[in-house]
Amino acid sequence: MSDRFELFLTCPKGLEGLLIEEAVGLGLEEAREHTSAVRGMATMEAAYRLCLWSRLANRVLLVLKRFPMKDAEDLYHGVLDVEWQDHMLSDGTLAVEFSGHGSGIDNTHFGALKVKDAIVDKLRTPQGDRPSIDKLNPDLRIHLRLDRGEAILSLDLSGHSLHQRGYRLQQGAAPLKENLAAAILIRSGWPRIAAKGGALADPMCGVGTFLVEAGMIAADMAPNLRREQWGFTAWLGHVPALWKKLHEEAVERAAAGLAKPPLWIRGYEADPRLIQPGRNNVERAGLSEWIKIYQGEVATFEPRPDQNQKGLVICNPPYGERLGDEASLLYLYQNLGERLRQACLNWEAAVFTGAPDLGKRMGIRSHKQYSFWNGALPCKLLLIKVLPDQFVTGERRTPEQRQAEREQAAYDQAPNEPQERKFNKNGNPIKPTPAPAPVIEQPRLSEGGQMFANRLQKNLKAMGKWVKREGIDCYRVYDADMPEYAMAIDLYHDWVHVQEYAAPKSIDPEKASARMFDALAAIPQALNVDKSRVVVKRRERQSGTKQYERQAAQGKFNEVSEGGVKLLVNLTDYLDTGLFLDHRPMRMRIQKEAAGKRFLNLFCYTATASVHAAKGGARSTTSVDLSKTYLDWARRNLSLNGFSDKNRLEQGDVMAWLESSRDEYDLIFIDPPTFSNSKRMEGIFDVQRDQVQLIDLAMARLAPGGVLYFSNNFRKFQLEENLAERYAVEEISAQTIDPDFARNTKIHRAWKITAR
Repeated sequence: MSDRFELFLTCPKGLEGLLIEEAVGLGLEEAREHTSAVRGMATMEAAYRLCLWSRLANRVLLVLKRFPMKDAEDLYHGVLDVEWQDHMLSDGTLAVEFSGHGSGIDNTHFGALKVKDAIVDKLRTPQGDRPSIDKLNPDLRIHLRLDRGEAILSLDLSGHSLHQRGYRLQQGAAPLKENLAAAILIRSGWPRIAAKGGALADPMCGVGTFLVEAGMIAADMAPNLRREQWGFTAWLGHVPALWKKLHEEAVERAAAGLAKPPLWIRGYEADPRLIQPGRNNVERAGLSEWIKIYQGEVATFEPRPDQNQKGLVICNPPYGERLGDEASLLYLYQNLGERLRQACLNWEAAVFTGAPDLGKRMGIRSHKQYSFWNGALPCKLLLIKVLPDQFVTGERRTPEQRQAEREQAAYDQAPNEPQERKFNKNGNPIKPTPAPAPVIEQPRLSEGGQMFANRLQKNLKAMGKWVKREGIDCYRVYDADMPEYAMAIDLYHDWVHVQEYAAPKSIDPEKASARMFDALAAIPQALNVDKSRVVVKRRERQSGTKQYERQAAQGKFNEVSEGGVKLLVNLTDYLDTGLFLDHRPMRMRIQKEAAGKRFLNLFCYTATASVHAAKGGARSTTSVDLSKTYLDWARRNLSLNGFSDKNRLEQGDVMAWLESSRDEYDLIFIDPPTFSNSKRMEGIFDVQRDQVQLIDLAMARLAPGGVLYFSNNFRKFQLEENLAERYAVEEISAQTIDPDFARNTKIHRAWKITAR
């Protein structure tokens, strides 16, 4: 066998430049870069060293032969010509991987079969012994790569991919592969920082992959030191003595590294379910003395054990796959930026993200960006120096303030000398002043964000007196006032509910996304609410009852007040919240007119109108809806206000219920859906088509002198003219629109209907 071999080192896309640098350092010669691979020449010792020490490669492939190939027959004979008895026993096990196509091979399975047949035929003995296939743990793993008419036949020295270090038996939902994590650490300058004794902190550590890879780099541990099974273990060309020597050297280096005072490496994770798996991974890697993992939210992240500790903050925040996900993550990135500015001054930071637009929202500039791929997802690594001149904040300081700060800094940094010897440039003594309390600087809003914030504050101020006078603590503060910011924003006491309307197809999705981020950045500042109390949803044209379907399952209810009643809203689990804000005037009207009356609420939803009727002194209320979920919610609303008695809740299809009912009511409210095809009802309800039948059935239940209120929010709805021939019909839409919906007078239409 030759003393030097051709090697192919494979790696994730984007790591080639780092891998070639690492491989040359480990002994690869004549190295050249390829897509997702590095090629070069090496001795057997260098090949072993690459297997043991490469933090970045997936596989180390030793090239056995290259040959031209025109068809499947060429493939078979090219493989057959290799002296396979030098590589494996005739009764050994084998796995074949084939990549590429062309030269008559369009199916990788067929190509692998041809390679296997050639090897088996070469090694078959007169007694019938022959290699068998074992795809999981073969003695020999063979790889053939077809590249523009040339076959490259290789032996896989790695066995399983080298990114599988063996310590990570438990992982989170979207883990980084170990070799990608190592590449990010190397790009972030961690080897340099670690060599100086610096610290490392990951505020969103998951199960600790960054932490363990960083610990192994700092402690000079070979990443694959603990691997027991290799691709060369049963290879007949294996040189055990040489491997043993290299492995023992690596063991000694790790022991020496771990004997040094441990570096300060800490991880923080909000999800309590990941804490123990992360600690288990650290323990399996042998780094429990170096690495600690704690439960903690990003918003409270404080990495410094003392004021002198400096180092690298590294993290891989979630990025979200849909626009709605990204929008809800904005505040996570803002919190991260805020913590960097507040708690990590003079540290370096590295943020690995698949959503660079979110990275820009941290309020701190990156001085370098690198492109990576996380599987098929393009990502960016943002490198940041956490220094005040990199902060993008809204604070504006006058020249005089800056001069005063410089003078104070000069005083603080001067040696301990008599005070009279500290002078400013004008010869006047510098007087010490108490250190100011740290100020949490808000990230500076973009021009669009500031414009949006101004509009919100203007709307808030305009409605202030009305809100206070009416005793309302949930109302709409913005409804696509500016067309380019297409969303509705509702205040629910001290929570904000944001519904983003889907942008027209003519709008560039990136611009729509950027505007959404601008708006979300402005909301907490403009409305003076905590970021954690902003809920974002995406609203598109809904079909059927989709708007009533469950979107999440947090089960969190908030209590709000309106017109002297308390109501429960759920801001997270459904597209709608359980309270239609635009119907507030109708509910208040019902409350004023309900005294002593029998009230019927059809399509009652969460029965908020029934609560108002009860508050107004209704003799009884009856609420009908098909949904058990909403009737349970209705029961809670009534109970919350002490109205459990004389308030009936009926589950059923409204049309069928009306047909079977014989009771009379003095006040009826109908707010039907535009369309419904629930499995629990017969047929399909269409408000435009079925309005006459619905109103006739309801009017049959109306007592003499009674009033029926009918409303809906179908924009194209037209009330049937023949209804006015039988009943007294008065449109009252304008009287049922409060100031917070004055910008959108088509939000609903309403009619008052009485008997003639």
